[in-house]
Amino acid sequence: MSFLAYRVEESGKSTTAAWVEREESDLPAGDVLIDVQFSSVNYKDALSASGNRGVTKEFPHTPGIDAAGVVIESSDPAFKAGQEVVVFGYDLGMNTEGGYGQRIRVPASWVLTLPAGLTLSESMAWGTAGFTAALSVLKLERAGISPDRGPVLVTGAPGGVGSVAVALLAKLGYQVVALSGKPEKSDWLTELGAAKIVDRETVLAAKGKAMAKPLYQAAVDTVGGDMVSAIIPQLMPEGAVTTCGMIAGIKVEASVFPFILRGISLLGVDSVEIPLVDKQAVLNRAANEWKLGSLAYMTTEIGRSGLADVLAAVLKGQGVGRYRLDLNKA
Repeated sequence: MSFLAYRVEESGKSTTAAWVEREESDLPAGDVLIDVQFSSVNYKDALSASGNRGVTKEFPHTPGIDAAGVVIESSDPAFKAGQEVVVFGYDLGMNTEGGYGQRIRVPASWVLTLPAGLTLSESMAWGTAGFTAALSVLKLERAGISPDRGPVLVTGAPGGVGSVAVALLAKLGYQVVALSGKPEKSDWLTELGAAKIVDRETVLAAKGKAMAKPLYQAAVDTVGGDMVSAIIPQLMPEGAVTTCGMIAGIKVEASVFPFILRGISLLGVDSVEIPLVDKQAVLNRAANEWKLGSLAYMTTEIGRSGLADVLAAVLKGQGVGRYRLDLNKA
């Protein structure tokens, strides 16, 4: 059976990509063969599609760290033909043929059951970025934050992770302060639920300070680097910041004072290798108590022909909200 896949190839020091016809026999061994109907666009996809060997080691390659579709066949009795399923994380789209192909074959241990209350298309409006936002909120809740304890800062708020974090925190009753380098998106962020918009320089002014005025009970950081360094001294006692991105850098400098004098916590968020049961739990919450009415508002759906331009925009930090790829749309 032939299918279309977005194939990235190396040519010297450059990469090229195009939709090409592939065969099911080209796919790696695995337990579950899936007809992929939707995927999404994340920063890691943009890195893989650009030939970044920190993400993908061998080319030619089909990126796409997310996939939602229907089981075609399974050697594992847990999954039946016709069942709707979701895959995100693990090695999908990194070094295993990913969700930018209309077929994937993966281990059963990677596959999630689509819960009632969530459609395949909605699951890919969330995608890895959205689920990373949800995991960030979950970690903050476990650290003891609550809506009555003060505002929560979200960095990179117009982006994939940030936009979902803003919407989810607002839904849960938090006062959300959205950090954005895109002033033209202020009204858009307010519509998602942000109570206040701040610019980068306002927060970065605290970088290098051992302690600063405590402004936020918590923060969801999506960019890394100096931003994390600047947030730490601005957290209230027993506050916490999650970090999940690196677009602003991979190094964090901080004094021990906020940790030992205010008891704050720095929490890492991994959406790739967490246990499948935890991924399923987050997916189930997205279908129920965390279901977002604003999901459609923040999501742009594209067909195959729009993928290259969106990947380029996301790689440059110009993406806004979530991007869902319809594999069956030209």
